[in-house]
Amino acid sequence: MRVVRSRRVLTPEGVRAASVHIEDGRIAAVADFDARPAGAELLDFGEALVMPGIVDTHVHVNEPGRTEWEGFRSATDAAAAGGITSIVDMPLNSVPVTTSLKAFEEKRAAARGQLRIDAGFWGGVVPGNRGELAPMVRAGVLGFKCFLIDSGIEEFGWVGEPELRPAMEELARLLVPLLVHAELAGPMPTAPEPGADLRKYSTYLHSRPRASEDQAVELAARLCAETGARTHIVHHSSSDALPTLRDYKQRGAKLTAETCPHYLHFAAEDVPDGRTEFKCAPPIRERENREALWAALKEGVLDMVASDHSPCSPALKKQEQGRFDEAWGGVSGLQLALPVTWTQARLRGFTERDLGRWLCAAPARLAGLSGRKGSLLAGLDADLCVWRPEEAFTVDAALLHHKHKLTPYAGQQLYGVVQATFLRGEQVFQDGALVGAPRGVELLS
Repeated sequence: MRVVRSRRVLTPEGVRAASVHIEDGRIAAVADFDARPAGAELLDFGEALVMPGIVDTHVHVNEPGRTEWEGFRSATDAAAAGGITSIVDMPLNSVPVTTSLKAFEEKRAAARGQLRIDAGFWGGVVPGNRGELAPMVRAGVLGFKCFLIDSGIEEFGWVGEPELRPAMEELARLLVPLLVHAELAGPMPTAPEPGADLRKYSTYLHSRPRASEDQAVELAARLCAETGARTHIVHHSSSDALPTLRDYKQRGAKLTAETCPHYLHFAAEDVPDGRTEFKCAPPIRERENREALWAALKEGVLDMVASDHSPCSPALKKQEQGRFDEAWGGVSGLQLALPVTWTQARLRGFTERDLGRWLCAAPARLAGLSGRKGSLLAGLDADLCVWRPEEAFTVDAALLHHKHKLTPYAGQQLYGVVQATFLRGEQVFQDGALVGAPRGVELLS
């Protein structure tokens, strides 16, 4: 048996001095600080905070097919260094996209032997693949993602209401969630205004207005209520759509939503022109919009925070030109999700308990993993994140484990240094270094 203890352990009842007893990879008990069975190995982390391992349900690993963008080994290395013990991989931008049973088998084969931490998989809903949904669930897919707008990947087509409704009826029957990229093309300008400077961030922001999100959220929420399918809005950005989320949730719709660290940290007014590493969709919006997202997290209208780690090869960011219309969209930040979120949360009076809800418990619930992950409870996997909330550091991109180091967080001062990460009771990261060989497993439905 191994005992991990600290004067600050995030238990379901709150932060207190406690010891986590670990046996055969699971939590045997969360006991008093001084409790130590005879012969147990003791690891005392003093005043560092011990909390559940983070569950990140929005990660674009891109392998197979685009492993030069990111791969399972580099992504899970970065996750371990960030206190993340479980990820769920998005069905794009890999080749093939995970929209069929055959493609899912290829995805699993690509991941085999490379996982430093545990990984599950989302499938995709695209036009014409309704017949693949049940076989993919039987094979272990945890749920499905769809786009209501061009995904940027030709083989991952977008769906409108005619395709979406029958797919949601099927997912309601299968009891798995649908994750929705909620933007519609209708409210978007078809072309930039004459003379617009395409290096200006404000030009890009104007190209993806809040209305495109607002209308998409309304469509997804309505179909959620009508079909009974569990529906989750990913990377929510527009504060104007929050009343719709609140209304449908209050009416009892099985509707949840996440936002992302970059929406909670940055503001459009501060994004430098030409800095395409900030480009993502939906875009980083204005400062007042950011504060409304924080208020929605406090209220529970937004349920969780996920990284939406969506890297690409640096050449696709077109930094030399600095044109937002030409650059690939996506923020690279998997390893930094905890400190980025905490840095802003602490300024607004939130606590470590809030982080546990947003980064651990709610994502585990979304992915159907609450029986294994997301809380420090007896019987669950002994996944732990040990970190120092009061300690600040400046992001040195060279020290990130992502395949590519280009990130908008470079040079940012953040709070919250990850000291150690445990996967099923074994250390996979300690004091800046990865530990041992990859030992992660698949998380299947």
